[in-house]
Amino acid sequence: MSTWKNFMLQDSASPLMEQLSYFHDHALMILVIITVLVGQLMISLFFNKFLHRFLLEGQLIEIIWTILPTITLIFIAIPSLRLIYILDEINNPIITIKTIGHQWYWSYEYSDFKNIEFDSYMIPTNEMNPYNFRLLDVDNRIMLPFDSKIRMLMTSADVIHSWTIPALGVKIDATPGRLNQVSFEINRTGLFYGQCSEICGSNHSFMPIVIESISQNYFSNWILKMIEL
Repeated sequence: MSTWKNFMLQDSASPLMEQLSYFHDHALMILVIITVLVGQLMISLFFNKFLHRFLLEGQLIEIIWTILPTITLIFIAIPSLRLIYILDEINNPIITIKTIGHQWYWSYEYSDFKNIEFDSYMIPTNEMNPYNFRLLDVDNRIMLPFDSKIRMLMTSADVIHSWTIPALGVKIDATPGRLNQVSFEINRTGLFYGQCSEICGSNHSFMPIVIESISQNYFSNWILKMIEL
C-alpha cells in the first residue's frame, strides 16, 4: 500500500486541494477509459484476419472519431476552467501575510499587525531534534488559524522563487518587482510542509516552508506574545 501512496497526491487540507483532487480523479478516469478502448482496438487489429481490399473511405467512422475526442476534451476543459477561476478567487481574507523570497530563505510579515515579521531558515542537520524532518523543518514556522480565509502576498528580493504547499494546493511564484497574491483556507490543524519549487540557485532545495495550523484562540495568544516581543 505504501508503494501506491507514492503515486498519489498528498492528503488535502484545504477546499482548493479537494477540488484539485476531484479534477485529478476525473481526468484520470477519462484517460483510463481512452487507454482501455485504444488498447482493445489495437489488440483486435493485431489478431484478426479481416480484409477489405476495396475500402477507400469511411465517412461515418471518420466523423465519429473526430467528434468523440472533441466531446472528451470538453468534458476535461469545463471542470479545468472552473477550477482556474476558483483558484484565483480572493474572498474577504481575515489575515494577510506578505512573503518575500531570498537566496535562500523566506521572510514573513503579518501585515495586519505591527512589528510581526521574521525570517524562516531551514534547520541545519547538526542542530536538529529527533522529531524534526531533515531538510523540511524550519526555525520559525508560519502560524495560521484554520477555518479562516488567508491571503498571501508574494514577492522576491533577488531571483524567482516559488512558494509551494502541496497539501493546500497552493503554488505561487515570487517574482522580483512584482506582487502576486493567492488565497486559501486550511480546514484542519496540523503541520504542512513545502519547498521552493523554482530552480533559484545552488541552495534551491534548502529553503523549505512549514505552516502550523492552530485554533483561532491559540493564534490570538501567539499574536499577543509576538507583539510583546
